[in-house]
Order: sequence, then structure tokens, then C-alpha cells
Amino acid sequence: MVTVSKDGQTSEGIPTLRKVSWRRWLSISATAILVPAVVLVLAEVVLRLCGVGTPTGVMRPCTDQGHAAYCDNQFFPVPFFPSGMYRTPRPYVIPAKKAPGTYRIFVLGESVAWGDPDPTYGFARYLEVMLRERYPSTRFEVINTSITAINSHVLLPMVKDLAQYQPDLFVIYTGNTEVVGPFGPGTVLTPLDLTLPAIRTRIFLNSTRLGQLVGKAAGGNRNNASEWRGMEMFLERQVRADSPQMRPVYENFAANLRDIGAVVRRSGSRVLISTVATNLKDCAPFASLHREDIRQDELKSWEELVQRGVALDEAGSHSEALKLYLSAADIDPQYAELQFRIARCLWAIGDFAGAKERFVRAQDLDTLRFRADTRLNEVIRTATGENPNVGLVDAAAVFAGESAQGVPGGELFYEHVHMNPRGTYLLARAFFSQIVSILPAEMRSGAAGADVVSQEECERLLAFTAYDRVRVAGLVLSKLERPPFTSQLNHSEEVQRIKTQTDASGLNYGDIVAQYQWALVQNPQDRLLHLNYGFLLHRYEPAAAEKELLAALPYDNAPVLCNWRKFD
Repeated sequence: MVTVSKDGQTSEGIPTLRKVSWRRWLSISATAILVPAVVLVLAEVVLRLCGVGTPTGVMRPCTDQGHAAYCDNQFFPVPFFPSGMYRTPRPYVIPAKKAPGTYRIFVLGESVAWGDPDPTYGFARYLEVMLRERYPSTRFEVINTSITAINSHVLLPMVKDLAQYQPDLFVIYTGNTEVVGPFGPGTVLTPLDLTLPAIRTRIFLNSTRLGQLVGKAAGGNRNNASEWRGMEMFLERQVRADSPQMRPVYENFAANLRDIGAVVRRSGSRVLISTVATNLKDCAPFASLHREDIRQDELKSWEELVQRGVALDEAGSHSEALKLYLSAADIDPQYAELQFRIARCLWAIGDFAGAKERFVRAQDLDTLRFRADTRLNEVIRTATGENPNVGLVDAAAVFAGESAQGVPGGELFYEHVHMNPRGTYLLARAFFSQIVSILPAEMRSGAAGADVVSQEECERLLAFTAYDRVRVAGLVLSKLERPPFTSQLNHSEEVQRIKTQTDASGLNYGDIVAQYQWALVQNPQDRLLHLNYGFLLHRYEPAAAEKELLAALPYDNAPVLCNWRKFD
């Protein structure tokens, strides 16, 4: 029999639990935590020293014409994309030491901010020209770090990292891919159903070399995607407007924007965040779903009403078609394409206010969520009012003001969200107006004029020639010929509209060359001008093309000349 003595030991000399002090338990617990942590840190250090994995900072050290600089890091997106599907920024370079009198702007966002369909004519480029021409005595560095298909979950770590590079201003245009981007409910890129703390933890772990090694050993992303196939990859990821999955989308978006504002405040810089402008009038929903509780008899009645309505609509009897469409909407108001049909009928009969309401409803009900909905824009407006370092650019309002009856359409957009030259200019001008108001007084005093340069002058300085307009329209057309565009109600109309912009019969090669040469005289350091000029020349003057393309290299020993456009 074992007995316990007065000194707290058993008859066999074993201490009892009563005598194990809280200090000893604390020591045991600390050891249990610290030892694995130290092992993990050491493993991370060893993996880095051995070159295992990739660095995931936004930028990396490099040299530019022999001088220390920072360049784009093509591996930054590793934590957010499956293997083989990494979306990357276009190459850029900034001096390692920021020169006095320099105003440094980082542009962030997804494909619109990146400049799709051609980033050499994205809004960041127009903005750079506007600032340079208005304030010639100030050196503006407009660095476009945007990446296609990302969202606010990616933007927050980007801003945190970029804050160390002496930014004066962040320019953010985001919201279109909040649902389909990383960790959204409509994505194919990352696991779903994660809380915000879990998402951020996963991003941190994926950014470590150890996390990358474990992920590779486990077979990579569970989606097993092998290549990027654009928007058609998301066809099976439809998300209803009333889905419970949408609530965390809005909450996470708001939290990320607030945290971006906090990071910017601590860095001593500023940030401008824009609402998102979308094509309402000429972009039919990509996909529609009936309400979940619709009965078979209701569905049959709905289909009969819509079929009869379509026949009348196509015959030009819009008022009669509208009556049938509205009756169908009484049965099922959630079908996005029906709301778009109603909007077009209302537009045809002159009820523009009613049409706008239905166009917006059609967009918000679209179950392939490639456009920012109304609530996401409300989140942006709210978030920008909570921090004095955060300013609002209301692009949605600007585009409405520049559109017939306040409904943006094909006059400003190529397709659903990517802007044509007019739309791109308007977005850049909206940011420009806000930037002017926050520039330091000494920079504003050097203004060369009172007004922003015109769209025509911007495009002349960017050498956005007739040749390039035809080329870019061709890029858009090739996109429209693939899903999900091919399933849109007005697909044939939109294809025809873009086709009219691809006629190259009137192009004069000599005139186009002269326009490039003039632009290069105005700004001989513009590497993207050299790039596009080189592409223009390569068919006709290979030697001259090689010279221009070498001048376009984004930095010393650049591994690729350009990852955003191939030879024609």
C-alpha cells in the first residue's frame, strides 16, 4: 500500500501533484511551446539559406543601369494561387534610394488597375502623364504593382510590405474579384469556408519557406489546377446574391480596407480608394439561377411567360413584352437575366429611371460575380470615411455622370469592367483630381497650368495610335469569343460592336512610326514606349526592333522582356 508523508511524497518517494508548483507547470508549458517554435524558426532559416522555396515580398533587390534598385518579385503571388497559375505584375523598377523631390505612388488592384487588356495603356499610365505634364518640376514615380484576379485579402499584405519603400500615396481600385479572387466563395484558387483569422494565418504560413515545402509535399493546392484559363475556370462557382456565403465577403472586405487604412496611417502616407464602375447597360449577366424554393408548376408558368415575352421583344413590341416579363418576375424575381430583359424594355420605352434600377438589380443578381455589386461599393464608401488618411474616389458616380441617363455602358467599357480609352481616361482623371488636392504645397506651386491634360494629349504622349487601338480591340474580341461571355444574352451584339473597332484597312505604317518617334522624343526614358515601338517594328525592321526592345528592358538582367504581351 502506498502512503503519503507530511513532506508531500509517497512512501515510494514520488512527489504528489500538490507539490508541483505553478512555476514548474509554467516552465513545462513554456518549454512545450518554445521548443517547437525554435525548431520551426531554425528550419525556416535553414530552408532560406539552402534556397528552398521562393521569397514572397512584393519587391526584390536588383540593379538598374548599374544602380541599386528594387524590382517586381514574380514570386509574390505564390501564397495565393495554385502551382502553375500564378498571376504576376508587369515588370517595374524603382531606385533603392528615393531621390529628393520625388512623389512615390503605388497603384494596387486587380485586372482593371493592372490595365487589362493592355497595361501599357492602363489608367496608371494616363495618371502618370497627367501628373508629369501638370507638375514638370516634380518627379512622379507611379508604380503599378497590380495583379490580375487578386482581391483585398492580397492587397492588405501588399500594402504592409510596400509601406517600407517610402510611399507618399497608395492608389487602390478593387472590388470586382472579391468573390472570385483568393479565399472568396466563388473562387477556384484557394480553399473555401475560412474565417478571416484563418485566411490571414494561411497566407502567413504559405509565405514561409517551410509552408511552401509542406504544401509542395502535400501535392499543392487541392484544386489541382495546371494552367490559367481565365474567367471560364469559374463557371461552376456560381454564388447567389442571398447566399449566406456573401455576408463574410462584405465583412472581410470592410475589415481588410480598415486595416489597409491603419497600415497607411502608421506609415505616414496616404491612400485613395475608389468605388468600382461597371458596365450596366451593355453587359448582360453571365449566369442566372432561379430562386431555390421555386415549384415545378411555378417554373413552368415562368418559362411560358418569358418565352412569349421574348417573341414580342424581338418583334419590337417592348411594352407588351414588358408586361409578360413583369408577370414572370412576380413568380421569380431572382433570375438575373430576366431583370436585364426588363431593363432593356424599360429603356426602349423611355423609362430610364426604371431601367437603371433593373440594370443594377441584374448585375447584383448575377451568379458569376465578376463585377462589384452595389453593397461592395457601399463598403468602400463607408471604409473611406473612417480614417483621415483614406480618401474616396467615387468612380461609380463619375462614370454615371458621363453616361446617358446615368447608366454606364459600351461607350466607356470594352466588356464587363475593363475600360476603353475614354473610360480609362475618366478613371485616371478622377484620381488625378484627388491627388492634386493632397500634394504638398511646394509641389503644387510648380504647376505648369490650371487644367488636366486632355484625353487626346495623354494618348499622343503614350503613343496610343490607331494601330494600337485596333490591336487592343483584337485582344478584347478574342476574350469575348470564350465563356462566360458566349452565354450572355447580348453576346452577338457585343461581338459586333468590338469587331467594328478591329478594322485595320486604313492604317498608315509611316504615320504610326512617326507618332511613336514623336512620343519618344518627349519622354525618351519611357520603357513602355520603347516596348510597344519595338513590337510595331519587329515585322518590318528587325534590327531597329531589337534596339527598342533592349531599351525596354525593365531592369538589368531581366529574365523576360515582358510577361503581359507576346509577339503578334
